[in-house]
Amino acid sequence: MSTPLPDDSPLLAPLRVGRLELPHRVLMAPLTRNRADGDVPNEMQAEYYAQRASAGLIFSEGSQPQRMGQAYPNVPGVHSVGQKAGWARIARHVHDRGGHLFVQLMHSGRISHPHTLDGATPVAPSAVRPEGSIVTWSSPDPGAERELTTLEYVTPRALELAEIPDVVAGYAHAARLAVDAGADGVELHGANGYLIHQFLADGINRRTDRYGGSPQNRARFAVEVAQACAEEIGADRLGIRVSPLNPFNGIVENDDEVYDVLVDALARMDLAYLHVVGTREQDFVPRLRAAWPGVYVLNTNFEEYSTREDMSALIADGVADAVTVGRPWIANPDLVRRWREGAVETEPDQSSLYGGDRRGYTDYPFLHDAV
Repeated sequence: MSTPLPDDSPLLAPLRVGRLELPHRVLMAPLTRNRADGDVPNEMQAEYYAQRASAGLIFSEGSQPQRMGQAYPNVPGVHSVGQKAGWARIARHVHDRGGHLFVQLMHSGRISHPHTLDGATPVAPSAVRPEGSIVTWSSPDPGAERELTTLEYVTPRALELAEIPDVVAGYAHAARLAVDAGADGVELHGANGYLIHQFLADGINRRTDRYGGSPQNRARFAVEVAQACAEEIGADRLGIRVSPLNPFNGIVENDDEVYDVLVDALARMDLAYLHVVGTREQDFVPRLRAAWPGVYVLNTNFEEYSTREDMSALIADGVADAVTVGRPWIANPDLVRRWREGAVETEPDQSSLYGGDRRGYTDYPFLHDAV
């Protein structure tokens, strides 16, 4: 047990994000959990998100806006009628508990495998193969008996210039589907080495057309996606997540100038927020904060386990307007109550983070169950 939070704690202050009035500033970070039925959101996921509806705002797990954007098995999509019904159930469950939900759109780009894509080759800005391996199916045939396995990445196919508008349109269609399903908004995943980040990164994006080369060109894809989604659902229902200089998933960035260009362009759109992955010690965190005119959300990634003291300090010191927390929300569906009361937190079960059944997913105790 620790000292309860005072009522005037910066973590507990309300915050307006887009058209939402959030009750506090402890948001739930997007977390891949691999519990969908193939690529369709299910009832178990609806229960999982509803349990965590006391978050100021829930960002869903990264979900592909197109079939070719799926990174891993059993990750939900946002592009079919069946998926829309699944997201509608999730949104309804979260809203019934008084919560708010943004669906994160994550096109994986090269971070996929043909066995995940029914035999298709993953696409990317350039044909640059990631190092390492990925969890996928043992066969590319969805009709065959198959199991999960780990295979080496393949060299992706570079997107043709004429294909890019269709990818952009796919994001906009997914944004519309998510909002029509009842989600409060959409987050664009421009971080952690997935497709938007691949376009931003000079070490991965080797294009020589208008989507490669200069920072302005490398930011173009992200800007076009944001513009298309904002036109479809409204800028106040849209945010974006970025992770400058983050080497996750084999990203190579030699400088972060492209983010100044990107933030300058996005600032003119009046998006609901900017979500940055980084620590207060990294130069780009205060620099982008100063350049962004709206709500600035910070996630410290896996640098250290998020504590209420550290998160409080980030807001009290003006480093961010709100924080997203990941691992603590996994094992503590009533995390804010525990932080408010100074109660002990449950530790997450590392063995059940990715895939499986309800164990380590919807069976973590609430505070009243643990007493």
